Amino acid sequence: MRYGYKASAEQFSPSELLELVQLAEQSGFDSAFISDHLQPWRHDGGHAPNAVAWLGMALERTDSIVLGTSVLTPTLRYQPAVVAQQFATLGQVHPGRLILGVGTGEALNEQVIGVEYPELKERFARLREAVRLIKRLWREERVEFEGDFYATNGATIYDRPATPIPIYVAGGGPATTRYAARFADGHICTSGKGDEYYRDTIVANLEEGLAKAERDATEVERMIEIKVSYDRDPDAALQHTRFWAALSLTQEQKHAVSDPIEMQQLADDLPIEQVAKRWIVSSDPAEVAAAIGHYADLGFTHLVFHGPGGDQRRFLEQFSEDVLPLLPAR
Repeated sequence: MRYGYKASAEQFSPSELLELVQLAEQSGFDSAFISDHLQPWRHDGGHAPNAVAWLGMALERTDSIVLGTSVLTPTLRYQPAVVAQQFATLGQVHPGRLILGVGTGEALNEQVIGVEYPELKERFARLREAVRLIKRLWREERVEFEGDFYATNGATIYDRPATPIPIYVAGGGPATTRYAARFADGHICTSGKGDEYYRDTIVANLEEGLAKAERDATEVERMIEIKVSYDRDPDAALQHTRFWAALSLTQEQKHAVSDPIEMQQLADDLPIEQVAKRWIVSSDPAEVAAAIGHYADLGFTHLVFHGPGGDQRRFLEQFSEDVLPLLPAR
């Protein structure tokens, strides 16, 4: 079991995030993940630092915590060979401390710079092809690659990662989940969607993919971002969720809207009760620990905690003091 911290790039500046990831390491977290947004969920008070640039700084300011993206899209804004080079450079200087988390993307991050944003079928095909290319570039010299979307003509990454960099695939549907089980080192999903969904969609398809690939269950880490608003003040725990109201919008809304101002307006129209449904909201450490432990019971092995409040130092200190000691042993 590993416990991680979600460094919320949409909510905090790069310098704030650097201080927070240092505190997360000091507080006993095993990992920290940053999302890679070109546009934040909210226009007012939002942030969107570049994840790869930030990872380089964060690796230098910490000692052992594992850092990764949750998630980066290596297919539209980025060319996969460039992503392979970026992570190879980081991995050579800081071996064993990186995870490349990838996904199919969102309109909010791609369309604003004029990139054509295709339907999910094509985005998924691009992701599979990109992962194949990245793996080959990390492993081989003079890579000749001719895919449906990307090509290389004898490309070589001269400064390769000193140790293999795990690739985790984010996805909430059957196809991406089976793909992660067959070809990736980990799978990423998010909390708050009900036990039936996790058992029948995530766990079932992970098991099916593992069986098809004849892989052992331990070869694929099951990571889940757990949305937990814990505060010793119960009203504060509830109100902290407001900034992240966009998470309670439908998948169709989130994947179709490309303007953070429009996204913010849609989110602000939601009542706080609906916003809070995606979160574990409590001032009781035992209640929070039990809710988190339930995800471990469902089979997840890497639990990454996302606290929504604006005072993340308060969250990290209270959570590490009150809740972490009650969680299942690592």
